[in-house]
Amino acid sequence: MSGMVTQVRPRIGALVPLTRPGWVEAGRHLLAGLELAVREVNDAGGIAGRPLELVVRDTAADPQRAAAAVDELAALGVAALAGEYHSVVARTAAARADAIGLPFLCSSAVLDALTEQPTEWVARLAPPQSRGWQTYADFLLGAGHSRIAVAAEPSVYWASGARILRDHLAPRGGTVIELDMRALTPTAMCDELVDHRATALLLLVGHPEPAVPIVKSVRRDQRLAEIMIGAPAGQPEFAEWATLLGGDGAAIPFLRYLPERFGPLGARVETALRERLAEAPSFVAFEGYDTVAVLADVLRSHGTDRARVAEAWPRVEVEGTRGQIQFSRTPGISVWQWARTPIQVVDRDPADLDRFRILHAD
Repeated sequence: MSGMVTQVRPRIGALVPLTRPGWVEAGRHLLAGLELAVREVNDAGGIAGRPLELVVRDTAADPQRAAAAVDELAALGVAALAGEYHSVVARTAAARADAIGLPFLCSSAVLDALTEQPTEWVARLAPPQSRGWQTYADFLLGAGHSRIAVAAEPSVYWASGARILRDHLAPRGGTVIELDMRALTPTAMCDELVDHRATALLLLVGHPEPAVPIVKSVRRDQRLAEIMIGAPAGQPEFAEWATLLGGDGAAIPFLRYLPERFGPLGARVETALRERLAEAPSFVAFEGYDTVAVLADVLRSHGTDRARVAEAWPRVEVEGTRGQIQFSRTPGISVWQWARTPIQVVDRDPADLDRFRILHAD
């Protein structure tokens, strides 16, 4: 008996916001995608005959809590990290994973500078914020908007978004007017929109507060009947938005990372996710599924050694729910990046709040 080798389960650590102030609905969708993919991997025989285990830790949108979870998961022997939705939290987790040599496939966060220095340990599925928000800026210009107000809260993510919009719009004749929501009530913000003659208002703020009160104030102000409200960060993606705002939440364009139509894998996974969530799956759920699909493929091909997992990023070729996934080095991006993530600008149809209209695609 002493000569027997214990077969250790391959483990993936998952960072997910499951409690407030994290965006809990996004976390629930991300986890549903991760868990569905793990179940399918295990139904198909696991990794080298051993079941894949997902070890989940709640970040609650707290960077320090995430950093501690990275250390804990590393000590538990995970081969790689997956997940995280909030960009600022993912940035802290990526820095810690890089420092201790733990591969991290970031599912959903978009900040261009996910790490301060280029790293071999981190890869990402979501598109960088610069690409997504430039696509959104092109949509605004195409829709005839050149005087654009942003209702902003202080954070690296919102500041980065505002800068991308300003840099992309200014050479094309667009103006970005920043409104500091620490200093303005929603009513006072409406007065500012009138004074500045803005034709579009972008919500660079948290959900549900203060995004929901801002939308209600604008919708009820007769002076602003023609203004377009937009939400590049994707707040209207989740069902809670429609529940809280009803018709007021329709026709608010936002970014999401889905193809115009799914192939066979995406269609099958959509059905399974809908059953698991008891509602339409968001793009975040597909990001979760694709994360595990990539990591499982790497673990099958390269084993669970962390250095070998990280070395595999440039060799990944995996069919994901939203297209063929491959990682490359992108100028200005410090991590291995899926360069061809599909990007759409969509909104909820005023005639059917559960239906999304595709307004622009990249």
